[in-house]
Amino acid sequence: MDANNEIRLRLRFYKDVDDNIENVQQKFENYSKNDLTDFAINVHENHIWFYVIGPKKRFWSPHLHLQLEPKTEKETHIRGLFGPDQTLWTFFMFLHFIVAGIFTIFAMFAYSNYTLKQPVTLDVLIMLLMVIVWFLLYFIARQVRKKGNEQMNEMERLFLKIIE
Repeated sequence: MDANNEIRLRLRFYKDVDDNIENVQQKFENYSKNDLTDFAINVHENHIWFYVIGPKKRFWSPHLHLQLEPKTEKETHIRGLFGPDQTLWTFFMFLHFIVAGIFTIFAMFAYSNYTLKQPVTLDVLIMLLMVIVWFLLYFIARQVRKKGNEQMNEMERLFLKIIE
């Protein structure tokens, strides 16, 4: 998967497997019982999670969520979603909501000041600053994803090894 050409921060993929859903789940459950040193695999019903563990785990380490869906009786459709660590993702979402809130508040101030024929320079300046901060958050998130690319590729190789 080429992550550098994707705009989305959470990369997705889809794969169809010529095996029923129970057999695919069993493959992951059996593999998760192996002594894995770099990854942890959690299987719960039709959901499977891969996590980086041990000395390789960093704040930018991704995780992989797989959702198994029956396509036919002998075929399984797998939806994969790579994402950052949940704590980091929550922190980024918190920052995005703060930036959006500040932008909205100062947009209301700007509108009120404009209708009252007051200067709106400071309000518009802060709104512009929030747009710049929003783009800055996006590029920081892209850098975090870029640092985790090698681990994403390792997870993808492990995933393909398990299902084959």
